[in-house]
Amino acid sequence: MAIIDEALESYAARCTSPVGPLFESLRETTYAEADSPGMQVGPVEGTFLKLLVELTGARSILEIGMFTGYSALMLASGLPEDGRLVTCDVNPKVEAIARRFFEKSPHGRKIEVRMGPALETLAALDGPFDMAFVDADKEHYPDYFEAVLPLLRPGGLLVADNVLWSGRVLDETDDHASTEAIRVFNEKVRSDPRVECVMLTVRDGMTLARKR
Repeated sequence: MAIIDEALESYAARCTSPVGPLFESLRETTYAEADSPGMQVGPVEGTFLKLLVELTGARSILEIGMFTGYSALMLASGLPEDGRLVTCDVNPKVEAIARRFFEKSPHGRKIEVRMGPALETLAALDGPFDMAFVDADKEHYPDYFEAVLPLLRPGGLLVADNVLWSGRVLDETDDHASTEAIRVFNEKVRSDPRVECVMLTVRDGMTLARKR
């Protein structure tokens, strides 16, 4: 089931600052070359992420789930010139697309790609990071939360995508592993005293959790 009416989502996109031709080209390339292109964040969510970077003054960002690089480039475009973004993925096909577009952007030099299972990458990273964006395999969302939170500085922001899972979180008959994991993640974040959080109905649902 759709979370946001398609016409309303299109209207929101029209009322959002334009993303520019590079992002439009990346979106077209993703739909032409990548599997499951709907996983890519759209211009509204991407612009929202960029604004979060700018509003928080983040200088270092951790991303779990690069896909074809739309969100990474949006996040990086909000960073200062000496900012740094570490992004994780496991799919070499989407990595190739992402790197092509990183090379075309002046913000691509801020991005460091780490390929391999994200939990292994996280275990080898040193923090602190100012912000983290989680948009990867849903079954590991609870694990990502536990792995990312220690890497965030106090006051750092964790953002998680797809927390409404097209409304399936409300379907009591849906016992798929991804759906169950998102339910566990949502409850874990809501009840964790280490963070203050809010869930937003942006696109497929986004949770913002500020580390205390």
